[in-house]
Amino acid sequence: QVPLVESGGGLVQPGGSLRLSCEASRSIFTNSNMAWYRKGPGPQREWIATIMMGGYTAYADSVKGRFTISRDIAKNTVFLQMNSLKPEDTAVYYCKGLNYPDWGQGTQVTVSS
Repeated sequence: QVPLVESGGGLVQPGGSLRLSCEASRSIFTNSNMAWYRKGPGPQREWIATIMMGGYTAYADSVKGRFTISRDIAKNTVFLQMNSLKPEDTAVYYCKGLNYPDWGQGTQVTVSS
């Protein structure tokens, strides 16, 4: 089984919304806090949000109030609801189990008019 599979990216206009999904292997999902990252034109991946196994969530200041991380435990899936999207949100978005080294292939989000 592929450890992490992200989906849901696409082209959206500024102010629009997208919902990203990340299906994780059961071992990653059940043994790790899960997080979303993104990589834009800069050299580093940027941390976006974390959902802990107990359900607590945390967000980067750049997305707080606009993005929401959630999960479906039965489906080993983590979601990222992105609202009020801005051009600077354009990036490849990745999910990750924080106790594991694996990265998925990412999903491209482009915010442009």
